[in-house]
Amino acid sequence: MTLRIDISGLPSERLRFAASPLAELTAMLHVLAETGHHPQLAGWAGDVWAGLRPELAERLREAEFLWRSSQADFLVPARPLPTLAEELDDVDRIDDETYVTAALVTTCGSNRVYFAAPSPLTDATARERALDLAQARGARQEAFAERLLADPAAVRARVRQTLEQCAEAFFDAAWRGVAVQLATDLRLKNDLLKREGIRAALASVSGAVTLAPDGDCIIVDKLQDKATAAHGTGVTFIPSVFGSPHLVAVHAPGWQPVVQYPVAEPSPSEPVSLETVTLRLEAVAHPVRLRLLRTLARGPHTTGELAHAWELSPPEVSRHLAVLRRAGLLTARRHGRYVRYTLNLPDLTALGTDLLAAVLR
Repeated sequence: MTLRIDISGLPSERLRFAASPLAELTAMLHVLAETGHHPQLAGWAGDVWAGLRPELAERLREAEFLWRSSQADFLVPARPLPTLAEELDDVDRIDDETYVTAALVTTCGSNRVYFAAPSPLTDATARERALDLAQARGARQEAFAERLLADPAAVRARVRQTLEQCAEAFFDAAWRGVAVQLATDLRLKNDLLKREGIRAALASVSGAVTLAPDGDCIIVDKLQDKATAAHGTGVTFIPSVFGSPHLVAVHAPGWQPVVQYPVAEPSPSEPVSLETVTLRLEAVAHPVRLRLLRTLARGPHTTGELAHAWELSPPEVSRHLAVLRRAGLLTARRHGRYVRYTLNLPDLTALGTDLLAAVLR
């Protein structure tokens, strides 16, 4: 399973490596929302939460739809600019339908749920579907989606103001701290691209990013089957310190392909017992269960959501979830009429960092 980016006929100069303040802020916000994905940053996240004004903390929780289970595509810019303010100005230039469509995208299994045509702003069926998906995520997410659909301009202004407040509260200081590391990585990548070509530059990004033998396609090893093209636009690669271990890829129709990659690998895991490893390896050996884990790594999901995302029957999904629960990899909690399954990230981490990195890519 891979994401394939067609670059046939693309000049090497259209492959770009650049740092993005907005993309790194988005990575930080994801860390704050899903600290379990980033145990090495738990101390930083705890310090940030402790220092936030209550109003800003509440704003982050209400808008986490944009960066928790998946990043809205406009938060990972194809044309990185030197400052956060400039990149936010670019986001302001996006029309409401494009913004709302990207904001309501939810990563579920092999499919990202898009509302490209018709738009949920103008079509009742698309609107109902968007709200159903948001409701399954939780009350905050449902409320955010309702506000966004009712008054896009007001929500957009509030989101920008929230991001600007984040800059003052913690981002500016953190950005200064990682700027040298990002600049060093970019010098390496751009030097390799100039001296040795695309294949060498991609090899330095990640072992999960390769160039096809014919040179016409970039292959990103992720648990999904997707394809996009860079014709006329190019591909942008954005390094991230706070994004590890995620390999974020923008590939939606109408968006220029972008890959945000970690500049450092996650630290090794601690040893676990052979009995535990054996039980859990048996649980994750099935390809369907591995796909379910990928989805659950991005947040709690219901059986119905998982079935829809992977085009399976609810009984089949239930059987696989039962195996994962017996292995201690999942927990289940009822919220009203929904039963949401949650991945036990520490246990998956103990099973192996390679598996964790593959699931979280």
